[in-house]
Amino acid sequence: MTASPRPGILVVDDEPRSVEVIARVLDEDFDVHTALSAEEALRLLETEWIQIVFSDQRMPEVSGVEFLTEVRERWPEVVRIVITGYIDPEDIIGAINTAGIHQFITKPWHPDHLLLTARNAARLYQLQREHDRLSGELKLLTPVAESRVVTRRERVAQHYRFDSLVRAPGSPVDAVCRKAAQVAGFNVPVLVLGETGTGKELLARAIHYGSPRSDRPFYAENCGAIPDELLESELFGHKKGAFTGAHSTRIGLLEQADGGTIFLDEIGDISPAFQVKLLRFLQEGEIRPVGSNETRTVDVRVLAATHRDLPAEVRAGRFREDLYYRLATMTLTMPPLRDRPADIPVLARNLLDRLSAAHGKPVAGFTDETLACLEGYGWPGNVRELQNEIMRMLVLCEGDRLGAELLSDTVLRGAAMSAHAPPAGTGGDAAALEALAQGGPLKTRIERVEAGILLETLVRCRWNKSRAADELGLSRMGLRAKLERYGIERAATAQRH
Repeated sequence: MTASPRPGILVVDDEPRSVEVIARVLDEDFDVHTALSAEEALRLLETEWIQIVFSDQRMPEVSGVEFLTEVRERWPEVVRIVITGYIDPEDIIGAINTAGIHQFITKPWHPDHLLLTARNAARLYQLQREHDRLSGELKLLTPVAESRVVTRRERVAQHYRFDSLVRAPGSPVDAVCRKAAQVAGFNVPVLVLGETGTGKELLARAIHYGSPRSDRPFYAENCGAIPDELLESELFGHKKGAFTGAHSTRIGLLEQADGGTIFLDEIGDISPAFQVKLLRFLQEGEIRPVGSNETRTVDVRVLAATHRDLPAEVRAGRFREDLYYRLATMTLTMPPLRDRPADIPVLARNLLDRLSAAHGKPVAGFTDETLACLEGYGWPGNVRELQNEIMRMLVLCEGDRLGAELLSDTVLRGAAMSAHAPPAGTGGDAAALEALAQGGPLKTRIERVEAGILLETLVRCRWNKSRAADELGLSRMGLRAKLERYGIERAATAQRH
């Protein structure tokens, strides 16, 4: 069977004149073959690449429908068209059912109509072949796609496992993760408490990916970031036209997460009115989209988090007690960064690696002095503040290591004060107050603050004593005397590391 660059058409009619006229109309765009009988047409179909068959209905040996029925059985991809001068509804239905006729052309036909029909039939043939090809490729692709999905799911689960929460050996986070791992396998709500930026969402994701629901969706929603009306729409969905701007029906996150987990961050910020709606969902497992009268049952595990003291909020009447107990079947608390200073160097290096890779600016790491300052600061903003500080240092860095002079004044002051104050200091001003609050004579308290100011200025000036003395309004000899008095030297900033 040979293939022509033009679509092949077979015209079958027992009248030679009719075959000749049709062939003349189609010859410009198609490779036309003709046959004066069904038997001759079948032989041509066996040897030529035919895409379309035009057949007259009334032929002496067999009818056009009978001939095309055999064509359908042997060459089902060929587009079959009947030309006839007699149209009967029953004949049309029978022809479609038995021969799979694509179209009927009535006599007398118009040349333009005949040519348009042939072009459309050729296009249909091409689409059918493309569909068959894609269907075959899809069958081969399905196992590959499934394998890719499984691989990516395993990669995500590996990234969010409990061991992936960055921390130093013996960190207070270890106890939290052990408890979270125990509860992960149980289908109960979990309330995660902790200050902003301590990693509450990372812990929630680890719980999800350590649970039997790990192959189902995980969605996170910050309840404190949007008003009640939008939050209700986000979680429960809405019907088209339910409110101004609802141009289409929306499926809520609770329904999208069916079978999986939803993480409600800053749950302590929701209003009393929305607390009632959320409580009903937790009790009944049902949702009702905004503007709809129908309820839907969903199976979703709820993990919630807040930086607020929820028991205190309950006592103050700002948070429903029954909702609190629904959410707090198990309570976990992420410790702030100031309570786990040993984690700071590990977190800092991890954050630096990620940020330098993301921004295409490789650096070797931190100086010992920088790490000592990072450990000495209280980080009231926790890991989020630490990440912002490292990003700032990376932008300003011109060498291969991040030096302490790149630190912000706030961190430098806080670290300097903490060198002469308890390690639980929470930042520059707070550290100064703690230094003053240690007790002792007025002179001793002032000296603690003075020592912190000296150390902060020297670090910022890269230990250039002349610059530091000028900035502080001291002579170089006066500065040296104070440093000796307080025992301040460059190695002191790194002795904590």
